[in-house]
Amino acid sequence: MTSKKQQPVAKLELLRERTRQAEEGGGPARIEKQHAAGKMTARERVRFLLDEGTFEEFDKLVVHRSRDFGLDKQLYPGDGVVTGHGLIDGRRVFVFAQDFTVFGGSLSETHAEKICKVMDLAMKVGAPLIGLNDSGGARIQEGVVSLGGYADIFLRNTLASGVIPQISCIMGPCAGGAVYSPAITDFNVMVKDTSYMFITGPDVIKTVTHEDVTKDQLGGALTHNRVSGVAHFVADGDEHALQLVRELLSFLPSNNMDDPPFLSSTDPSDRIEESLNSVVPEDSTQPYDIRDVLHSIVDEGYFFEVHQLYAPNIVVGFARLNGRPIGIVANQPAYLAGVLDIDASIKGARFVRFCDCFNIPLITFEDVPGFLPGVEQEHGGIIRHGAKLLYAFAEATVPKITVITRKAYGGAYCVMASKHIRTDINFAWPTAEIAVMGAEGAVGVLYRREINEADDKESVRRARISEFEEKFANPYVAAERGFVDEVIEPALTRPKLIRALALLQNKRDTNPPKKHGNIPL
Repeated sequence: MTSKKQQPVAKLELLRERTRQAEEGGGPARIEKQHAAGKMTARERVRFLLDEGTFEEFDKLVVHRSRDFGLDKQLYPGDGVVTGHGLIDGRRVFVFAQDFTVFGGSLSETHAEKICKVMDLAMKVGAPLIGLNDSGGARIQEGVVSLGGYADIFLRNTLASGVIPQISCIMGPCAGGAVYSPAITDFNVMVKDTSYMFITGPDVIKTVTHEDVTKDQLGGALTHNRVSGVAHFVADGDEHALQLVRELLSFLPSNNMDDPPFLSSTDPSDRIEESLNSVVPEDSTQPYDIRDVLHSIVDEGYFFEVHQLYAPNIVVGFARLNGRPIGIVANQPAYLAGVLDIDASIKGARFVRFCDCFNIPLITFEDVPGFLPGVEQEHGGIIRHGAKLLYAFAEATVPKITVITRKAYGGAYCVMASKHIRTDINFAWPTAEIAVMGAEGAVGVLYRREINEADDKESVRRARISEFEEKFANPYVAAERGFVDEVIEPALTRPKLIRALALLQNKRDTNPPKKHGNIPL
């Protein structure tokens, strides 16, 4: 006969055994296979991502409910996903990590329910959500209930958009319907060589379109970072990817009602950077790297770039000024002269709207000769896509500051956070050129007949160009009209921006009452 004192011990042993089973996932052989592929397990990823000892797990003992196709003999506690909450730099986050060692991380009804539970709690609590994706897709044996599980997740992604930051790490396969959850989230991190995303795989594509392509070429980390723009960061391995997530979160508030986290800085707020006075070449056709400007201005010279490999003619990312996070949008004269094209417009608009969602001030550095001309751009919808960037800047109500470093030509001047679309403070350097178009192009239009009829065509052309440059290739006409608030010495840009941000710290601006706008998608 078992004594009453022994019963609690037996129950504790049962709990410990079930916990052990849950924590070993698909078993030692599958864990070893995961490691051999250069991947961490789901639990290892969660432990590495979160502050040590802070993870609190939900639904550790959940098992699937399907009894068809032999699944009744394959019951793994946790059902292929680890979910819960913890801290990153002392701040609350929610996380789910798909476990590829259990059914290839495939999504079942209960797997989806576990993810939905932490998504719902993240919204209630007002904390960021991080998804670590490593899944073979919907669990085929469960049919429509697994598809319904995906839709349940997509709905929550959509409702959470603009309320809490959502970050996806693609750390293995992510195919078919599974890709739409990361597509809705704010940022995607992909891992070189081990992660890929696509709607239809290489085999289906070869059958349907006869195109021969590898998984990596079709949807690998570099493809989505460089070509499609679906991913924002490329990591060298799992640990690097998780470090990027931690760094990204250091710039973001926990939710749309909070301010971004302040981080004290030893960089003097009144620091003058003399090198900026000579960074812009005298010849306006010569390039320079806008990152040199950014590094010279922001705290400790640290700029956390987003979408680095995609549309490099525009640069976006996060930095700090006097300890306060800012979002930066900057034309890049070192690539395509900083011209705006379809990809750059989409990249900039997406980033601007994210910053506006989460109360992150926007600083724009402008050196743009216009929109990229060409049949491909026009047929590809540059009008519609360029309007996205215009819409995003005009709609944003966060503090907005613009610095015109050199060219601000044509419609691109209007689009890049000009005074006319509610930008709060607009600075210009003495090297700024604010005009409908460059001097040579303008002279070719305005004085074509005079030049053609002249005996010395080149002399007349040069004289007219010089005249146009004197009148328009400077910031003073705009300053006289108040379209530029101040023409500043470049060396003073950092203290000027810090003072402007302090001025705008309590800024309040609103848009007209409406359900939502209709951005030109």
